[in-house]
Amino acid sequence: MNALANKVAIVTGAGSGIGSATAALFARQGAKVVAVDIAESVGETADAITDAGGTAIAIRGDAGSEQDVEALVREAVQRFGGLHIFYANAGVSGMPTSGYFDTSPEIWLETLRINLVGPFLAVKHATPAIQASGGGAILCTASVAGLRSGAGGAHYSASKAGVINLVQTAAQQLAGSGVRINAICPGLIETGMTKPVFDYARSIGKQDKLGQLNPLGRSGRPEEIAEVALFLASDLASYVHGQAIAVDGGLSSSLPTAKRPHETAGRASW
Repeated sequence: MNALANKVAIVTGAGSGIGSATAALFARQGAKVVAVDIAESVGETADAITDAGGTAIAIRGDAGSEQDVEALVREAVQRFGGLHIFYANAGVSGMPTSGYFDTSPEIWLETLRINLVGPFLAVKHATPAIQASGGGAILCTASVAGLRSGAGGAHYSASKAGVINLVQTAAQQLAGSGVRINAICPGLIETGMTKPVFDYARSIGKQDKLGQLNPLGRSGRPEEIAEVALFLASDLASYVHGQAIAVDGGLSSSLPTAKRPHETAGRASW
C-alpha cells in the first residue's frame, strides 16, 4: 500500500524517536519527505530513507522560529512542487527542573516556544501551501500529559494541553479549507527525550516496570506512534478532524488503579 503516493510531507523533530520513525514510514508509503530537526542527526534520518530507495532531504531548523518554519515550507514547495502534510512533532521536555515552584520562567517560555508556538507556526505557514496543493493534513504531537496531570512537569504538561486546544480551535478556523488537523497524544514512548528514564531503569534492572500502569503493561515504540500518524495523514482519515488521539497503551482510559491478578472467567472482581 502506498497511502501517501505523490504526497510531500514535512516532519519536524525528525532527528530521532517519533519524528525519525514517522519520516521513514511516510517515505515507505510513497511520500517525498522533508526531515527537519535542530540536531545534526536529521541528516542520518534522510540518508537512511534515501538508502532504502525513498526520497528525502534534511533541513537543520528550529521548529519554534517563524523564519525557519517559513523557510522550510518554501523549500518543500520549491524542491518537490507542493506540500500536503505537515507533522509538527518537534518538542522538548523542559528539563532539568526540580519541581513546580523551582521552575524558572525562562524554562516555561522556552518549553512553550517549541512545544506550542511551533505547532501554531506550522498551521500558520503550512496551511496556504497545503491548500494550493489541493488539500491535506496537519498533525501535532501533544501528549497524555496534556490530558491530565501526573505524566510530566507542569510546564511540559501545560504546553501539551495547549497543543490539544490549538488543534481544536484550528479545526474551526480551517473549516472549508481542505486542510484537516489532528493531535496525537503519546504515552510513555522510548525516544531521545525519554532516553534518560529508560537508561536509568535498565541500569537498575527495572526496565520491566516501565509502562506498568498501562493496561497493556508496557511502554510504547516510536513506530507505534508513526503508524497512527500515517493513518491521520492519509485519506483513510478523511473524516477525522480536530481530534486528540491518545496512543498510550490505555493509560488515559482510567484513573490510576491497583491491578489485580486475572481471575477465572465467571468470577466477579470488585
